Amino acid sequence: MTNPTTPRTGTTSRVTKETAIEITLALDGRGDTDVSTGLPFFDHMLDQLGRHGSFDLNIEAAGDLSIDAHHTVEDVGIALGETFADALGDKRGVRRFASNVVPLDEAAVEIVLDLSGRPYFHYEVDFPGEKILGDPPFDPQLVEEFWRAFVVSAGVTLHIVGRRGKNTHHIIEAMFKGVARSLRDAVKIEGDVLPSTKGRL
Repeated sequence: MTNPTTPRTGTTSRVTKETAIEITLALDGRGDTDVSTGLPFFDHMLDQLGRHGSFDLNIEAAGDLSIDAHHTVEDVGIALGETFADALGDKRGVRRFASNVVPLDEAAVEIVLDLSGRPYFHYEVDFPGEKILGDPPFDPQLVEEFWRAFVVSAGVTLHIVGRRGKNTHHIIEAMFKGVARSLRDAVKIEGDVLPSTKGRL
């Protein structure tokens, strides 16, 4: 049973031939983050996830970036989803559902979330097409791969719909902030009852 006085924390270590990842997460934190993936823009987005979710989040990832960023981004999504599920525990007392629309200047992204235990991902976002400049540049297509990996590993239902936007950076950042805020709302403890008629989530 979830005890509101017990810190909800998770830790994951994931090592493959392509990546080595260490993650720690505290759901009931202050938004303190320390992220290093070798991809500066991705680090910035993961930092937004921790800060706006009020999660204490530490990610150390090393991947085969000389080949492509895909392995690193996807594997961080897998590992973060596993860490989130570990920290969440039995989900007793959580709010479970959350949704919002988050803007960033001209961009606005809608998030709908359920800590359902059933992985489902709907992604409806169009980008202008350009990569995010940096060293190395970041391919916006990888954002979808990250969230899909997170959803499957965390066992959540997540809908992400781009309402509008012209700037790729703004669209992605609104998305990460929106998911962070929804996760923050969904994991809040409101009592000691499991929010499901099935008896489990």
